[in-house]
Amino acid sequence: MAILREIGAHYSPEKEGTVFTVWAPKAKQVDVLLHKPEPIRVPLQQEAMGYWTALSEFANPGTRYTLILDEETERPDPASHFQPDGVHGSSAVVDHTSFAWTDKNWKNLPLHEYIIYELHVGTITPEGTFESMIESLPELKELGITAIEIMPVAQFPGSRNWGYDGVLPFAVQNSYGGPEGLKKLVNACHEQGIAVVLDVVYNHMGPEGNYLNDFGPYFTDKYKTPWGSALNFDDNHSDAVRNYFIQNALMWLRDYHIDALRLDAVHAIYDMGARHFLQELQEHVQELEQQVGRDFILIAESDLNDVRLINPVERGGYGLDAQWSDDFHHVVHTLVTGEQEGYYVGFGKPEQLAKVMTKAFMYDGLYSEHRHRTFGSSTEHNRAEQFVVCSQNHDQVGNRMLGERLSELVDFETLKVVAGLVILSPFVPMLFMGEEYGEKNPFLYFVSHGDEELIEAVRKGRREEFKSFAWQGEAPDPQSEDTFNRSKLSRSYTSDARQNQLREFYKRLLQLRKTSVALQRPNKDKVSARLDAQETVLHLVHQTKEPNLYCLFNLSDAEQSTTLSPALETSGSWKPVLHSASTAWGGANANLPGTIEHQSEVTLPPKSLLILQQQQ
Repeated sequence: MAILREIGAHYSPEKEGTVFTVWAPKAKQVDVLLHKPEPIRVPLQQEAMGYWTALSEFANPGTRYTLILDEETERPDPASHFQPDGVHGSSAVVDHTSFAWTDKNWKNLPLHEYIIYELHVGTITPEGTFESMIESLPELKELGITAIEIMPVAQFPGSRNWGYDGVLPFAVQNSYGGPEGLKKLVNACHEQGIAVVLDVVYNHMGPEGNYLNDFGPYFTDKYKTPWGSALNFDDNHSDAVRNYFIQNALMWLRDYHIDALRLDAVHAIYDMGARHFLQELQEHVQELEQQVGRDFILIAESDLNDVRLINPVERGGYGLDAQWSDDFHHVVHTLVTGEQEGYYVGFGKPEQLAKVMTKAFMYDGLYSEHRHRTFGSSTEHNRAEQFVVCSQNHDQVGNRMLGERLSELVDFETLKVVAGLVILSPFVPMLFMGEEYGEKNPFLYFVSHGDEELIEAVRKGRREEFKSFAWQGEAPDPQSEDTFNRSKLSRSYTSDARQNQLREFYKRLLQLRKTSVALQRPNKDKVSARLDAQETVLHLVHQTKEPNLYCLFNLSDAEQSTTLSPALETSGSWKPVLHSASTAWGGANANLPGTIEHQSEVTLPPKSLLILQQQQ
């Protein structure tokens, strides 16, 4: 395992100053310019492998500074921890030892206990800041959420962005509240018993304010990504680039007490070296675990359906903890909406639902009509908690032309059935902010770039993306502030009785997820899923621990009768514990059905879910 090199500005009370370190192998001279009333220039000393470093006793927490390359190019620090004036401004020294943490007794949750709530800082509250989120944490805890997943917070241009245009990975977005605000939020989450997942981007950099090439070969022409040049993980000088991003991951975990990282689009991290960057990252995270006595989790987002990401190193894998399953989303979405264009081609068959409920992947070595090739790998030897599933997320909502949430595409009863499919699956469930009450406001794509040519390129690019879908209408302007404001949560469930019923239904499902022994840590080999002969009712049975659960999903528009499976390991009677068609949840049926005997026929209202628990 490579020895890491500290980079950026590190204030040390013991040294009574700040150590500056920058990688600039092409430079002949590097200086730090301290932005004092009387500017101070600090020459850095050249060291091996293209690094430059020096200690300055004149640089204290809050000191603004820039780096000057070869007497002519002035830039922010590539490893800046704070950009008070944005991506083009000066950097600021941050003291990570000064924050008064109160979470010393916090212990990260095991992955199988994660119930994730994905959110965007700028749109989850009217203020759009870290600190404004804190007052809503008790509500999330009461709902049943055990982990929040924050979309990227690395400094991006302007004040409106999803976060994937970040250009300074170490700097916390100034408009959200900077380093101090993020630490306050994480500390408050831990006080509520909520873990924090942070979305990080190691596959590309945004276009505006991206000055990395002025310092060194951070990019390579060997590969191309959908967003431009690929980051250099395996070409000449790649050791320093790998160091840069590994140090970034460790910073979030160590200095901000983040519990888990969601690694964005790892299929676009190109590395043909003997030890893949992701494997090396995991090894360094394990080393940090030993140093600080805390457990961390790495979750990959991948477009490859490749279990190599999560297989242990001894089985040829990279050793990550979990990965997202797009297939799960696509199967559920196509079945309830009927959409089958674009990347939804090849999805929408009822039998696929039974498969993804126990396998996570639909395409696990099968031919994909969309990709025109055999695709994916088997999940047979992987645990259920190694897969994160959802029915909505920022990509699947926000990359629709009009940003419609599922609540705008299907009816109320279907929303409850879909909630059950996600939460009652054996996998780690994830909700997208506002999903739990059927938020009506869209989640649109928005930016706030300062370059007119770039703005027009973004507009054109969005229009091109939508050509493979049959969506009607005009795409909202990503640069418009109105597009951003329309994406903010309304929190309308506080005044809408039907939305509040949906939220209460989610709350009951999540409570069941936590309290039923059959659901607390499902063994997917002990979970069965099948469709009845008419392919209208899904039978999902959890038999990890008794009492078992038997879940019946009717996704059709008509009432359906079905018979409980005779092939169960246990027999006897079943007691209904939750019926989505009950009036308590806004349905038309007043009461739960009575006790149901094994192999009995059960009648299900249209678009409904019935959960039965084994009588002992």
